[in-house]
Amino acid sequence: MYYVGIDIAKLNHFASVISSEGEVLVKPFKFTNDNDGFFRLLSALESFDRSSLIIGLESTAHYGDNLVEFLVSRRYQVCVINPIQTSTMRKNNIRKTKTDKFDTYVIAKTLMTQPHRFMTQEDIDMMHLKNLGRFRMKLVKERTRTKIQLTAYVDRVFPELQYFFKSGLHQKAVYALLKEAPSPEQIASMHLTHLTHLLEVSSHGHFNKEQAKELRVLAQKSVGSSDRALSLQVTQSVDQIELLDRQIHEVESEMENIMLGLDSVIMTIPGIGYINGGMILGEIGDIHRFAKPNQLLAFAGLDPSIYQSGNFNASHTRMSKRGSRALRYALINAAHNVVKNNATFKNYYDKKVAEGRPHYNALGHCA
Repeated sequence: MYYVGIDIAKLNHFASVISSEGEVLVKPFKFTNDNDGFFRLLSALESFDRSSLIIGLESTAHYGDNLVEFLVSRRYQVCVINPIQTSTMRKNNIRKTKTDKFDTYVIAKTLMTQPHRFMTQEDIDMMHLKNLGRFRMKLVKERTRTKIQLTAYVDRVFPELQYFFKSGLHQKAVYALLKEAPSPEQIASMHLTHLTHLLEVSSHGHFNKEQAKELRVLAQKSVGSSDRALSLQVTQSVDQIELLDRQIHEVESEMENIMLGLDSVIMTIPGIGYINGGMILGEIGDIHRFAKPNQLLAFAGLDPSIYQSGNFNASHTRMSKRGSRALRYALINAAHNVVKNNATFKNYYDKKVAEGRPHYNALGHCA
């Protein structure tokens, strides 16, 4: 077998090839992190039988993802190594040496001595799910923050509006109204026919002419601020929320497409949909990385923290929350839905509540 060690960086990578006997067959060389660089790597490896090559690189943020996809798509045997493994191998060296060229040898020798598994197209899909799931979390957080800001702006511009729309401000009818008339003065001056039509269309017939009249009267009596700067903030906040809604929908559609291709058994669990299921699979990756269930529990940060001092050992502690925040978020959401749809989890939830545990504590146990 021939072992290829690749040291990953942002702009340039280094690679070398050694045999199973430890002989250096290709000395470390630099190649760029682009199309030309990738094909330079392939030309350096073309003299070797592809089935006899094992390529390894460290897991270093996102800088190696493109190279991994490039090599896997060309049916090379690629391994992504935990940096802890290479760090252990590096410490075994008598001299303290840390260079990009030397690291290629360390990675190749780690492949020779440590157990490893090859990346597959399914792993690439999992990686995409992980990236999409985390990006979705950021978008949802940004949307929530913008909705809170919009509520604060409306409280100053038209404080009575929240009493008119009983279901809250964050609905299509309110957004359509605020985009066209972000102040009470503009709503009060709107033609009744136009206002009625706007509310009927945006609410799918939920609001009628009588309610449009009530809204105009409410606007005429409003004590809200007539600050034009606030009105501008209202309209732009609505635009931002609608943009985030579209972006979240696009991300979720892509996650659903990947999940349909994976056809995972996780989708057979009642209450788990494409989004939560996709986030869980993306964060876990290859589940065989975890030898025991409690290792996966710790990876999600759902394991109980331990507090012990002298003869005291706390019997009740909070969850550690030290692992993947995205996985913990997805599992909690999934547990909320599964408890409603699955008798086994519902019984377990009820058991914890009967023991005196509050809702979120019982939900954490289900997760």
